[in-house]
Amino acid sequence: MTYRSRIAGVSFFLVTALPLHAQRPLVDSLQELLQAQAQPDTLRIKRLQALAIALTATDLPQAQALTEQALTRSRHAHYAPGEARALLWLSTLSRRQAKYELARRYAQQAQQLFARLSQRQGQAESYLQLMLAELIQGNFAAALVAAQQGLPLAEQARDQQTKRRLQATLGSIYLNLEDYVAALPTLQAALTNGEQAGDHQVVMSMLNALGTVYTKQKNWPAALRYYSRAQQLATEQHDQVNSTINEINVADVYRLQGNYALAKGHGLHAQARALATQDTYSLPFAELLLAQVYQATGQPDSAIRLAHHSLQLGQQTRSKENMRDASEVLAQAYAARRAFAPAYHYQQVARAYTDTLAGEQTQRQTSALRYGYELDKKQAQIALLTKTRQLQAQQSARQHQQLIGLLVGLGGVGLLAGLLWRNVGLKQRANRRLNEKNQQIAEQRDALDYALLTLQATQGQLIQREKMASLGELTAGIAHEIQNPLNFVNNFSDVSAELVEELQQGRLAPVHEPELEADLLNDLHSNLHKIRAHGQRAATIVQGMLEHSRPSTGKRLPTDPNALCEEYLRLAYHGLRAKDSTVVVTLLTDYDAQSGLVEMEPQGIGRVLLNLLTNAFYAVRQRQQLATSTYIPTVRLSTRRLAQALEIKVYDNGTGMREEIRQKVFHPFFTTKPAGEGTGLGLSLSYDIVTQGHNGTLSVQSEVDYYTEFTLQLPLELSARPAALHR
Repeated sequence: MTYRSRIAGVSFFLVTALPLHAQRPLVDSLQELLQAQAQPDTLRIKRLQALAIALTATDLPQAQALTEQALTRSRHAHYAPGEARALLWLSTLSRRQAKYELARRYAQQAQQLFARLSQRQGQAESYLQLMLAELIQGNFAAALVAAQQGLPLAEQARDQQTKRRLQATLGSIYLNLEDYVAALPTLQAALTNGEQAGDHQVVMSMLNALGTVYTKQKNWPAALRYYSRAQQLATEQHDQVNSTINEINVADVYRLQGNYALAKGHGLHAQARALATQDTYSLPFAELLLAQVYQATGQPDSAIRLAHHSLQLGQQTRSKENMRDASEVLAQAYAARRAFAPAYHYQQVARAYTDTLAGEQTQRQTSALRYGYELDKKQAQIALLTKTRQLQAQQSARQHQQLIGLLVGLGGVGLLAGLLWRNVGLKQRANRRLNEKNQQIAEQRDALDYALLTLQATQGQLIQREKMASLGELTAGIAHEIQNPLNFVNNFSDVSAELVEELQQGRLAPVHEPELEADLLNDLHSNLHKIRAHGQRAATIVQGMLEHSRPSTGKRLPTDPNALCEEYLRLAYHGLRAKDSTVVVTLLTDYDAQSGLVEMEPQGIGRVLLNLLTNAFYAVRQRQQLATSTYIPTVRLSTRRLAQALEIKVYDNGTGMREEIRQKVFHPFFTTKPAGEGTGLGLSLSYDIVTQGHNGTLSVQSEVDYYTEFTLQLPLELSARPAALHR
């Protein structure tokens, strides 16, 4: 992978400040406002941040100082939004200065602070900065994770700009993985979306990335066409940094075609731009390209000078690819000058960086495969490890041959030069084979990624369907249960209205009766208390329904298991009656009075009870439809406090289960109900809630046409004392 692919797809996101022609008036205006007296802290912080953004493209040190000042003031003023914004911009500035670890840390701190503030847009922007920092360093698996976390937040916040940039960078990841079949349509779609939205940053990035794809495919006219469009847009936006990168890309296309005169002209122009704008990111790439041109045109002295400087800059920015390519130029240039000692040294340095990058490439491929389809993951990992060992063995053998050849070649100057050229040819052929194998691995990874995304989407839909089915059962019971308190509220309201009317008539009567008036007021007062009590009961029922419908918090609370069982037994039965009023079931309860309060997550255990009771009522209803008139549908619910656990049993005398069904009853998506009546997730989710969420057990015993009994046990390690001790 050349340095061009490291630039492709991310460079245009490095500058998000205003165009240069629009910055000076804004800078002057902000500086005048900051000199004003008696400014509130929050207003001054906002102006400091705005000035820092405006100065980023022209005065990076000043922008850094202003942003750090805004961060300090925000923390002193306890102004969390200002602190988060300052951290986010410090991440951008650190990335611009190739301080990637610092950029990652600032982005993570900003994301955590935005999360505490419940600001989804800020979280999405933080994940974008984190993704760019990882992508520039070649950590593509980590960049994919950041993109997957940021995209839902951007959609929820309706932040279309951040969403477009996250999606566009996904196309750049395909490009950097050299999967051009997947990269081309993804980048074209992102380009169209950016043009429709007028997002110049996305448009410039996608034009640059598409030019890189066509350069890799040696489609020179298409590559120059896209680079020219990107350069024109950068010029219109007065974007010096992106103009420099485009100059490097165009120069490299001409170099690859052998047109060294045009390559040199564009390369010198790019070098001048980078020096004028203090662009430390682009300068080593521009000087490396010029060194390659000088080496190709027989000017080894100039090639050595520029390659040395590019290597030093690459070491500062930790760009292994730049250091590898610069070392290769130095090795070839010194060999051309017949200085074989330094040529051999830099050849060894280049080989070391090549080995490191090869290892990083293999590690990157392996990391990406972790996101593959779970059922094929082991086989894919075994195949990848086998191929990796084969590649390493081939590479080790090749290095051994090269080392032997170099040692033998030290005996003669001419023989050493010949061996060096021979080794270059062997390396090129080996790299081609390595690239072919890497492409095969990338194709396998992408197929697994697609399968995993499809599976996750399907599972999410099925889980939501099961939750809605459970909510429907609960709603039917609540509708019946809430009718009683509402009837009481309506009746007592009518009676209270009549009492008020009598009270008014008594006051207008010729003879005032204080005793009658006191009785009426007492009755009215009693009615209002009853209205309030039944209204609170209705509100409690509605609150319970809302708690069931919202996601579980996972927080354990001291809970009375008897009251919880009684509530969900009543709701499940009313749900059954709402579906079929002809079904009458005998309800038996056996609650342990010494059960006490038990530490549990009441929403989760409530869902478990609702699933078990709903299945029990379904079973007795099915058997009643087929049984004789002597059959009496019965459901029994019991609790019992054991030495180490609380035991809850749900028994029914319904249809029962065969042994082969009983063994699979807790498997995900397994159901015996007709299509449309069950998802096969109810008992699976219940099993996970009990076993994983509470470290308990859930088991079942059954006989066909006789009974079914589910036994739930919750450990008492975290349980509270008996209820009487808490009153």
